Amino acid sequence: MRKITTTAYMPTEIEVVNVSENVAKIIAYPFEKGYAVTLAHPLRRLLFTSTVGYAPTGIKIEGVTHEFDSMRGMLEDVAHFIINLKNLRFKIKSDAQRIVVEYSFNGPKEILGSDLSNDEVEIVNQDEYLATINEDAELKFSVIVEKGIGYVPSELIRDDMPSDYIAIDAFFTPVKKAVYDIENVLVEDNPDFEKIILTIATDGQVTPIEAFKNSLESMYKQMSIFNKVLDLNISDVTAGSPYGGEHSKLFEGIESLNLSARSSNCLERAEIKFIGELALMNEDELKDLKNLGKKSLEEIKAVMAEIGYAIGSNALDGNKDQLKKKIQDLKKKEG
Repeated sequence: MRKITTTAYMPTEIEVVNVSENVAKIIAYPFEKGYAVTLAHPLRRLLFTSTVGYAPTGIKIEGVTHEFDSMRGMLEDVAHFIINLKNLRFKIKSDAQRIVVEYSFNGPKEILGSDLSNDEVEIVNQDEYLATINEDAELKFSVIVEKGIGYVPSELIRDDMPSDYIAIDAFFTPVKKAVYDIENVLVEDNPDFEKIILTIATDGQVTPIEAFKNSLESMYKQMSIFNKVLDLNISDVTAGSPYGGEHSKLFEGIESLNLSARSSNCLERAEIKFIGELALMNEDELKDLKNLGKKSLEEIKAVMAEIGYAIGSNALDGNKDQLKKKIQDLKKKEG
């Protein structure tokens, strides 16, 4: 017999199975019919798109001017060398977002990932092959390693790269596999309840559980925008309020601008959280942000102009002081 309820059944059971060092299963149940896939699918997507990893983004090789060059005494040409370098999984040992690591090798030598581990970085896949140099060769190169999410093509990195560096496609995602299965489970003689079995595999830069926690945090942050509906005060949306109604966009997080990963990371490092903070800035103040390249600057200016708050415009009229105070209050509230 069907029971009439006013709330969905709350799952009570969760299991974590460490299959190996870099593979884990997370099992949760029981969910009402349809709820399991509703939660599992976005979590799977977030595991790939929001898990933080590390990748080389640029390289400078002594004696080499471009990626289609060759180097005397090295078996690989430069293009092949860069492909091998991209296969190495770096991990910055400090809290730095970006570091430059310098290397020097004398031949004869077969260079593996383990040869690149030092006090600054760890190479997770230490047996990965990089290059071979003969007895007369000396290989000197510097690698820029950065922290990020997702995938960023070299075309978007090139403008922010020092002129003597070759930009590299950045594969930050440390998650190699994320799949889910939905199984039926019996609850009080009802066989229609569901179980999520989520299998996660990483490359070793982070553990599967760390990746899962990261995806959960991302989901909570993305959904937190709807908290404003719960906290909404009618007086905030009346025509007489300078920052209600049409100006409410100013209190949204910068993530709602859908900027590239490079621009978002730069703003995050500068502790800029709200769109209103960008609206308060002029172009010189924006240019002064650390590591904000020309391409990122143009992207931010274009997006802000599109939403009606062009950088350096008079869109805020005489309400800047009120906006500053409101944003300061919001930052204090968020801690």
